[in-house]
Amino acid sequence: METLIQSDMLLFRPTRSDDIPFVMVTESDEENSRYVLQWTAERHEQATKEADTGHIVIETIGERKQIGYLIVAGLQNPHHSIELKRIAITEKGKGYGREALKLIKQWVFEHAGAHRLWLDVKEQNARARHLYESEGFIVEGVTRECLKNGDSFESLVVMSMLRPEYYRAERA
Repeated sequence: METLIQSDMLLFRPTRSDDIPFVMVTESDEENSRYVLQWTAERHEQATKEADTGHIVIETIGERKQIGYLIVAGLQNPHHSIELKRIAITEKGKGYGREALKLIKQWVFEHAGAHRLWLDVKEQNARARHLYESEGFIVEGVTRECLKNGDSFESLVVMSMLRPEYYRAERA
């Protein structure tokens, strides 16, 4: 099984077809579904086959227990700008989210050759916003009321990190 990158705590590997049920359960989990847009199993399966997309399962080292997944888009972007499209973790409060974010930054900048890593996060997702800011992401702006949620609309905060910022932080 191909490992894309790993730390002392986690490893990333490409999502396989037999991982899709886990992805669907993770995505629809009550804590995650408020902040993560929902895809069909077919859409996830399609993403695993797209050259421009990385659909990745996150596992613990040792037990190889699945604890989340993430999706990056723009792997073939001519401007070297990769989007962290989605990250969802099943076990909160154990440092897995922070470790996964550190690993994806390392993979994107050191292995995928990106100049820019960007994401958008729902404005009311204070926990994720705090994590992204503490890991060096800079707020670029707000896409106001761009998502319809029932009878109301939600805004997205756009955040990014540039390659020089990543390397400065790694040397600090």
